[in-house]
Amino acid sequence: MGDNNFNRRNFMKSTALVAGGVMASPFAATAGFYAESAAVEIKVALIGCGGRGTGAAAQALKSHPKVKLVAMADAFMDRLQNSLKNLKEEMEGEGGDRIDVPTSRQYSGFDGYKKAMDHADVVILTTPPGFRPIHFKEAISRDKHVFMEKPVATDPAGIQSVLETAQMAKSKKLNVIVGLQRRYQNSYLEMIKRYQDGMIGDITSAQVYWNQGALWVRPRKPSMNEMEYQMRNWYYFNWLCGDHIVEQHIHNIDVVNWFKDQTPTTAQGMGGRVMRVGKEYGEIFDHHFVEFTYDDGVVMNSQCRHQPGTFTRVDEILTGTKGRIFCRQGRIEDLKGNVLYQFDKANKENNPYQEEHNLLFDAISKGEYKFSNAEYGAHTTLTAIVGRLATYSGKVIDQQAALNSGLSIQPEEYSWDATPPVLPGDDGLYPCAQPGVTDYFKS
Repeated sequence: MGDNNFNRRNFMKSTALVAGGVMASPFAATAGFYAESAAVEIKVALIGCGGRGTGAAAQALKSHPKVKLVAMADAFMDRLQNSLKNLKEEMEGEGGDRIDVPTSRQYSGFDGYKKAMDHADVVILTTPPGFRPIHFKEAISRDKHVFMEKPVATDPAGIQSVLETAQMAKSKKLNVIVGLQRRYQNSYLEMIKRYQDGMIGDITSAQVYWNQGALWVRPRKPSMNEMEYQMRNWYYFNWLCGDHIVEQHIHNIDVVNWFKDQTPTTAQGMGGRVMRVGKEYGEIFDHHFVEFTYDDGVVMNSQCRHQPGTFTRVDEILTGTKGRIFCRQGRIEDLKGNVLYQFDKANKENNPYQEEHNLLFDAISKGEYKFSNAEYGAHTTLTAIVGRLATYSGKVIDQQAALNSGLSIQPEEYSWDATPPVLPGDDGLYPCAQPGVTDYFKS
């Protein structure tokens, strides 16, 4: 990542490749076109059995008739068993017979992922993202194809690890898809095609949003030690989640990186806690606003928040010298507001979450190497992490300097008796960043 610009010729090739032919025929790629001739079962292990993991496993099973779920792992056995129950109910009559996870292949604890991988050809990584670098490295070192959810790390050291593992995956020709699903969504593929054809000219600015209300909280129980409490409430601790600018807003940030074929060079911004200030909310902010600057001077204005009763919006807008793209609406206008193109979302939109799995398992069933998403997943995750470092510190953060810092916020060991990286004070409140005081790169 010595140069923030990706090679455009390679990018154009990889965009078509990543789409698995969708660029050429964007509405043909559905589960029905898969070859029925796959000779062997494709055995899958699910690592991380929360709601997203359960959904991803179902999508894998629906993607191809040879996919079989054979092992599951989660830090908590109760969550694993609930996931298995929900999967069987969802898949009843349409592939439920390909769920074969007896108790002997159900693994809990911090090292269960290694045991689950013993049984699989493909692993689905959907734990809290702080674990993604070590799980990804283990999977690739053992020659497994991978679907992993975004983000792919929560700190620069994790990004360094993922980038190294990505090179290993390439050398082994192992397919890797990252759950930045807008890159597999028909409307977005049509938008980027028209942008590359010059419909809006050169991008001059971008605005991205993930503004919504509050999310879940899981109450502390007397039986929980600190590690279990933080694991159960992973969203509110940076070593596990990365804050919501990383865990959620990464989707919107990724769209602009994708269109520009670049990552920003610097970030500066502001954020804090206004509504979400109780001890149950750990250490993360409830709002962020960041100016990401690319090396050509283009600024992406990024905003995200979790505040009940406020304006909600999840969207990306790209302004060019000749027009604007409204990604969520699938619309392109000229600078006077005249509609140049409107995607037919009612009839031509796909389910990009399903499409990721359709394409991945189709390639695996045919013995083809098509997908290497880990690099751009890591680059965009780093962009979001740099945004967090900027809002937490109140300073301008250079993306390359952040990567080179090797900053880690992970615990020294992963075990139920280990001490998490952040602990509550005597008042039960967790320390959080203070702009102007918090400094990540002291000389």
